Amino acid sequence: MCGIVGFLTTNKELIPEPGMLRAMRESLSHRGPDDFGEYWRSLDEQGPFVFLGHRRLSIIDLAGGHQPISNEEETIQVILNGEIYNFRELRLDLEKRGHRFKTNSDTEVIAHAYEEFEEGCFQELNGMFAIALWDDRKKRLVLARDRLGKKPLYYSSLNHAFLFGSELKSLMAYSRFPREVDLLSFAKYLFYEFIPSPETIFKKTWKLLPACYLVWERGKMDVREYWSPFSPGARPEGLDEASAIEKMMALLRESVRKRLISDVPLGIFLSGGIDSSAVAALAQEAVPGKVRTFSIGFEDPTFDESKYARLASKHLGTEHHEQVMSPQDLLDIIPRLPEILDEPMADASILPTFLLSRFTRKHVTVALGGDGGDELFAGYPTYLAHRFADRYERFLRPLHPAISFLGNRLPVSDDNISFDFKVKKFLSGIGYPDMIRNSIWLGSFGPHELEKVFSPAVRRSIELEKVLKPVLDHSTVFPFRDKMTRLQYLDLRLYLQESILVKVDRASMACSLEVRAPFLDRGVVEFVMGLPSDWKLRGFTSKYLLKRGLERILPKEIVDRKKKGFGVPIAKWVKGPLKDLFSTVLEPSKIRQEGLLDGEYVSLLLQTHLLNQRDNRKLLWTLLVWELWFDRYRPSL
Repeated sequence: MCGIVGFLTTNKELIPEPGMLRAMRESLSHRGPDDFGEYWRSLDEQGPFVFLGHRRLSIIDLAGGHQPISNEEETIQVILNGEIYNFRELRLDLEKRGHRFKTNSDTEVIAHAYEEFEEGCFQELNGMFAIALWDDRKKRLVLARDRLGKKPLYYSSLNHAFLFGSELKSLMAYSRFPREVDLLSFAKYLFYEFIPSPETIFKKTWKLLPACYLVWERGKMDVREYWSPFSPGARPEGLDEASAIEKMMALLRESVRKRLISDVPLGIFLSGGIDSSAVAALAQEAVPGKVRTFSIGFEDPTFDESKYARLASKHLGTEHHEQVMSPQDLLDIIPRLPEILDEPMADASILPTFLLSRFTRKHVTVALGGDGGDELFAGYPTYLAHRFADRYERFLRPLHPAISFLGNRLPVSDDNISFDFKVKKFLSGIGYPDMIRNSIWLGSFGPHELEKVFSPAVRRSIELEKVLKPVLDHSTVFPFRDKMTRLQYLDLRLYLQESILVKVDRASMACSLEVRAPFLDRGVVEFVMGLPSDWKLRGFTSKYLLKRGLERILPKEIVDRKKKGFGVPIAKWVKGPLKDLFSTVLEPSKIRQEGLLDGEYVSLLLQTHLLNQRDNRKLLWTLLVWELWFDRYRPSL
C-alpha cells in the first residue's frame, strides 16, 4: 500500500519548484513510510513536463519493489497504490510473450501488461489499486482505479496543468490549487454523509470513478469504464442452492488464499461478526500454524462486542490479540479527523476503526477484513426494513401523519441504535421511492432538514433533485428488475464505495497498515450479485446463503448473531464530554459568519438534543465533522 502523486503541464510558467512537488509527495508519507521515489520529464517540443511521486509501504518484493518501475526500454513509468493479487499468473503469461523482468514486484507486471495490452490491461488485473502510468511513446498519462474503489484517486484539471494524488491533501499542497467549495457537493455531504464520486468538496477536482481509467493526452481528458459487477455470463442459470453454496465457498477460499500473499507479517480483523469470522476461518484453513487475529473492546458494554471475537478465536484456534479501549481513547482522535479525512465524511465508526488499525499495526503490516459481506449478501437491517416499508405504505399510508406524530414523541434514548432512533429513521423514509428512502435511512439530513439547515443564499442555489442525482443515476444503469438486488447495487456503489471503504482506507493508512477485503474479489462479486435475491434475504434471515455455507466451520452463536457494527456513543458525548466542543464549533455567530448554514437552526438542533427533546446525533456529528474540516483547511466560498 502506498501513496501516489503527479503533476503535468504544457506551460513552463506553471512548473513548480522541485520542493513543492516533493512536498505534495511527502504529504502522503503516512501511506508509505518505508521508501520514496520520483520520475521527472522536462518540458520539450515532444511532450509536457511530468512529475510522478511515490511513497512506499513495502509489502511485496521488499528489496526490489522501488517505484516508479518501468518496462525494459524505460518508455513506460508506473506508480501503484495497492496490490495485484494475480500478478504471478500475469507475469508467467507476459514472459511467454517475450517480456523480461528485473524485479519480483507486482508493479512491474503492470508496466509490461500495459505495453502488451494498453488500456485493456486493467481488465486483466485482479486486486485493489490506484495506478498512474506515463507512456512516453505516446506522451500521455493513464490513471486507473480498481473495480470497487478500494484505493482512492483524486485529480484536478487547472489552467494548462493536471495534478493527481491518493488524497486531497496532496493536491492542496500545490500553491495554485484553488480550495473553492462546491456548494452542491456540500449539500450532498449533508444528505449522504459523504460526497459521491466523481465529485469532491472542491470545484475543478474529482475522484476517478471505480472500475474506470482516465487518459490525459495533450491537455485533454477521457474517462472510460472497464468493468461492471454485472458482467456478461456472470448471472448463473439453472444453478441449484447446494451448487451455489459450493461455488461461493470455493471462490471465497481462493480469494482469501490470494490475499494471504505477503512478504511482511499479516493478520485478520476479527469482530466476531459472521463476515470477519468467515475470513479468519478460511485463512486458518489456508496457512499452517495459527493465524493472528485482532480486535478491540470497549468499557461501555452497550458498544462492546469483544466476547464474540474471543468466541470465534477460541473456536478457530487463532492467536488472538485484544485491547480494551476507554471512551477517552475515542475522544482523543476527534481533533485528528481533518488530517485523517481531508474530505468530509461523517461515519463516526472511523474512530474505532482507527484504534483497531493502530493496535493491529503494532504487530503486523497487513490485515484482512470482512468489508463487503453486508452489501453482497443483504446483511443490513435496511433490506428487511424496505419490505416492511412497502407493506406500511400499502396498508397504513392514510394513517402515516398520525403515526409519525406519535413516533416523534417516543422518549429519546442515547443507546446505540435505540428503538426510538430506529422508529424515527424508518418513518422519515416513508413516502419516497425505495432508492431515495434507502439513502435517507443511511444518511444524515433528510430532504426536510436539508431545506432548513442552509443559509438563505445557499438554499436558493441548491436543487434537491441534483442532490439526489447519484441515486437516480445508479438506478438508471441497473440492468435487472429485481428490487432487492437493485438496493444491493445501490449500497455497493454508494455506501460501500464512498463511506465504508473510504473509512477503512483513511483509518488504516493513517497508521501505515494495509487492509485487504476478500469479499470484494472480482469473482466473488460477479457471482454473488448474479444470484437470486431470496438466496440472500430468505424471509427474516439475512445472509442466508453465506450462513448456510459457513454453518459447518463457525459456531452457531456467530452464524446466527444479529448484525452489529462499530457503535460510537455520539448521542451521549454531545451531552457529556463533547458538549463544550459542539457548543464552540457550532456557535451561531461563527456559523453565520461562514455563510453556508443557518446558525439559528443549527443552534436549535444542538439545544433540543441537549434538552433530550430530540435525538439529533447524526445531524450534529455531520456538522461537527464539517466544521472541524472547514476550520482546518479554510476553503474559499
